[in-house]
This record gives sequence, structure tokens and C-alpha cells, in this order.
Amino acid sequence: MKNILIFTKLTVQEAFTRKIFIFFFGVSVFILLLMSIIFLSADLEQMLPVLSISKSNGIDLVAELVRAIKMIIIAPLYGIGLFLSVFSVSSFIPNMLEKGNIELLLSNPVSRAQILLGKFFGGVLVVFINLLFLIAGIWVLTGLKFGIWEASILYAVLTITFTFAVLYGLIILLGILSRSSVLAMMVTYLIFLIVSPLLAGREKLALLIKNETVKGLLDVLYYIFPKTSEMGNITMLASTGGVVENFQPVITSFLFMILTLYISIIIFNKKDY
Repeated sequence: MKNILIFTKLTVQEAFTRKIFIFFFGVSVFILLLMSIIFLSADLEQMLPVLSISKSNGIDLVAELVRAIKMIIIAPLYGIGLFLSVFSVSSFIPNMLEKGNIELLLSNPVSRAQILLGKFFGGVLVVFINLLFLIAGIWVLTGLKFGIWEASILYAVLTITFTFAVLYGLIILLGILSRSSVLAMMVTYLIFLIVSPLLAGREKLALLIKNETVKGLLDVLYYIFPKTSEMGNITMLASTGGVVENFQPVITSFLFMILTLYISIIIFNKKDY
């Protein structure tokens, strides 16, 4: 466990060295400053029509306004946050496997599994810290502006970090197999942006497909691949105070992550460097 923590720390330090932390921090500060300017320059009466909220008896307009703001923020934040996170960590494994770096790492009295797990937890920690700073900042700003300190938006930190961890497991596997950050990044984007949304809508696709074998294949692929599309819906629901009833996407995505990490460790242990 101690060795895993050491390599986790080294991965975080690598993120600092490569300015990944600084980049994320800069983006977060920009978003928070932009929100601050908007909140300072607009009052409740101005924001209601912009967010398509009409006055109505028996409805807490301020609470509805805060909920609408959360939805407007979290929807793009989920996609953009994951997109930037994947881009930022895709080179961790290929850089580690470069000649000179890998020999130095393997000369240490640690197992290869500990090295990979340290890389994994380090990358996840980098993303978690940045998401916590940004989303907690958004929560504080909305609380100060509207006096509503409902903290459900903080669930987005956990759900987005979890979704990233699932994709990061795939990035690690592809990085070990190909030693290419570009290939790892592009395949991950393909699954995140295209494959997962298509499989999430497989029931609609099935209406256009007559071949039962193809329909069955779509169902199999749905349960194999990570559910990034459904995790986006869960993020929106949880962060706006809704109740998540279906945890199947979480469970199957978690199993995908464990499987990719397990295969990565097996392949990494067998390779000669």
C-alpha cells in the first residue's frame, strides 16, 4: 500500500510538472469569475425569463432558479470536464514506458501492479481535486447569491470523477498495448462520444434493424462498454436533487474499470522492457 501511495504522489507531481494542474486551475478560475460577474450584474427578475422560469403561485422561484442554473452548468461541465481530463492524462502511461523512464521505475523494489495502480490513483486524484475546487466554488457562489445551500451539486464531483476513472482504466490498457497517447485518447473519445450514446439508444436503433443477431450483439456490447451516456444522466439527476433509481450503469461501468485494470496489470507484468 505504501508503494502505491508513493507512485500516486509521483503522478500528482508529474501533473504539476507538466502544468496539468495549472491548466485545470486556470479553467476553473475563469468559470468561477465568469459566474461571479453574471451573478453580480443580474438580479432575480432578469434571470427568470432567461432561464425560462415564469412566476407561478405555490412555486419557490428561487429554488427553481438555482435548480435551472445547476442544470445549465452541470450538462456542459460533464462533457467538457471528461474531454479535458482524458486529454490531460492520455500521455501518462506512454511517457512512463519511454526508454530510460521504464528502466528506472522497474529498478525500484516495487511490483509492476503497484506502479500501475499508483498511476491510476494519481490520475484520478488530479481530476478529483480540480473538480472539487470548481464545483464547490459553484456551490458557494450560488449559495451566496440566492441563500440556498442545497449541496446536491457536490454529487457531480463523485459521479464525474467515477466516470473519468472508468475511462482512465481503458486509457491505461491502451497505453500499455500501443505506447501511443494519441491512439489511447482517440479510442477513448470514440467510446465516450459515439459508442456509448449509440448503445444507450440501442432500443431505438433496434426498430431500424431486422436482424435479431445484430440486435443481440448491440445488447451484449451495451453491457460490456462503459455507460458514459447514462452516467451523464445520473450526474444531472443527482446534482439537481433527483433520486437515482437505476444503478446498473454504475455497476457495469465499475466492472469494466476493474477488468481493464486487471488486464493491464497482467500484460504489464509479462512485457520485457
